[in-house]
Amino acid sequence: MATLSQNWQIDFAGLLLGPQTPYMISDVTGLGAPELRTQDVDSPVDDGAYPGVDYYGRRVVRIEAAIRTPGDPAAAADALARLHEVAAATSVRKAAGALAVLRLKWPGREVRRLYGRVRRADAISTARTIFGWVPLELEFAATDPRFHDDVQQTLIMPLDISQNVPGFTAPLTAPITTGVANPATRPGWVTNSGDLPAYPTIRITGPVTDPRLWIVETGRSLELSMTLGEGEFVDIDTRPGTRWVLRNGSGNAHSSLSTSSRLDLFQIPPGRSELRWTATDYTNTCRLAVSWRDAYTAL
Repeated sequence: MATLSQNWQIDFAGLLLGPQTPYMISDVTGLGAPELRTQDVDSPVDDGAYPGVDYYGRRVVRIEAAIRTPGDPAAAADALARLHEVAAATSVRKAAGALAVLRLKWPGREVRRLYGRVRRADAISTARTIFGWVPLELEFAATDPRFHDDVQQTLIMPLDISQNVPGFTAPLTAPITTGVANPATRPGWVTNSGDLPAYPTIRITGPVTDPRLWIVETGRSLELSMTLGEGEFVDIDTRPGTRWVLRNGSGNAHSSLSTSSRLDLFQIPPGRSELRWTATDYTNTCRLAVSWRDAYTAL
């Protein structure tokens, strides 16, 4: 990923635009509220309509820019070629479900990112390439309209043993302790500093049998009926447009989820939440790794 060191810089699927680059940005649209997919139904017996559920559609970001290399037409042609190479990346273009990244650095904000596809990367005219000037039209369609923090957070947890704390043994002597770690410092706390729920990605590494994890504040859980041997793992992706459960990186394990396990509802709410999990592992070597990016309504 390119380093966004200046305000108004944009990382367009791996190509750095803006200050200190050959690509000048004149305007950016599509950073406000995305278009709605409404489900209003016309009233069959009266004026007006019944309002239905409104969903956000794709967020389409359009960038007006230009290549500027005064007196160097060869450099302008090279810059245009780099733009076409980014748009033609086969690792994204020819892989169903693969996503490119648009990253933005705006004044007073940390770097934010969107996930989607490059839909346009074209030169409006090449008539002035001889002077080192090529106007551009760029378009990025974000499949998820929310903005995400550029920094990914990760929490790695052993099995939660606080559910199996042994009882008291007589005779009792002071001080009496429960053996449970301080709730403020024990592992399991996750923080989403954004104003929207964040969708996590999860990896459970064996040996483990029948893992179950849940977020205390929401009560939403994921439960898998499976056994993983030593060195085996299962990946769970809850993000919109990429929801899947894969065993050892390739095998579809979605059928292992219980009927009450909803990937679309397993979200980390804004603020601090507690994540817990249980499973069977007599070696105490299995691990749960949860990764997420804070989610925001606006840039």
